[in-house]
Amino acid sequence: MSAVFDNRVCELGEGPLWHPVREQLYWFDIKGKRLLTQRMGVTQEWQFDEHFSAAGWVDEDTLIVASETALWRMDLETGLREHVIALEADNPVTRSNDGRADPWGGFWIGTMGKSAEAKAGAIYRFYKGELRQVVGDITISNAICFDQTRACAYYTDTPTGQVRRQSVDPETGWPQSAAEVYLDLKAEGLNPDGAVVDAEGNVWIAQWGASRVAAYDPEGRFVKAVEVGALQASCPAFGGPELRDLYITTAAEDLAADVLAAAPENGMTFVQENAGQGVAEPRVIL
Repeated sequence: MSAVFDNRVCELGEGPLWHPVREQLYWFDIKGKRLLTQRMGVTQEWQFDEHFSAAGWVDEDTLIVASETALWRMDLETGLREHVIALEADNPVTRSNDGRADPWGGFWIGTMGKSAEAKAGAIYRFYKGELRQVVGDITISNAICFDQTRACAYYTDTPTGQVRRQSVDPETGWPQSAAEVYLDLKAEGLNPDGAVVDAEGNVWIAQWGASRVAAYDPEGRFVKAVEVGALQASCPAFGGPELRDLYITTAAEDLAADVLAAAPENGMTFVQENAGQGVAEPRVIL
């Protein structure tokens, strides 16, 4: 069973990022409109005026962060943000959701309806100054992650119960050919959420409502699961000194008051030490 890493309750915890230079975890409370971090027990957070959900690291002091209207360059020392490019800024229905840097220095970001409106969202890739839609008609974008051999990307539209594998050009990272089903969890009634790929090519997928993160090998075979002390695990990230610890965000949203009273850990952020061997998140090149 994983342990509580940070006891601040997030209505919708998401987007954990282990900054490999600062050796520090950052994550979002989307519904709370804030970015949180903790290092050696010292906590910090930034409050926003719109929904933010995902980040990549640019350099030691800079993140690229995704909001419901744009991608931003954020200075971690001052908290100041600089607009990089608009993201569905003219669509008040949607917000950003899951996102992750790719091995080429790009950044993938998914959107979704604020009330999970059917097929209102999409998945985009930001690369060399261009933001291009790569998947359309998405209801809840999730599980964006990448094989370290530069062969493919993964993603899911959570309500489908299927994680898809998208082949990409090994030189540029742009999708090529049609995506295929990598993992179908419908029969098990499992809801795939955020995901990350480890050094062996296993895909670690948070399963919303199942109190766990499960790992599957490159062929889609179950490897093992990490139990989480909260119902709604939302996204994992490897971190720690040797990138062997698995950090897991969770969410308290839509849980009844009696459930939260009985299990106040819902919405906290967890860590499972020595879960597997992760790889450092790649730097986003702006």
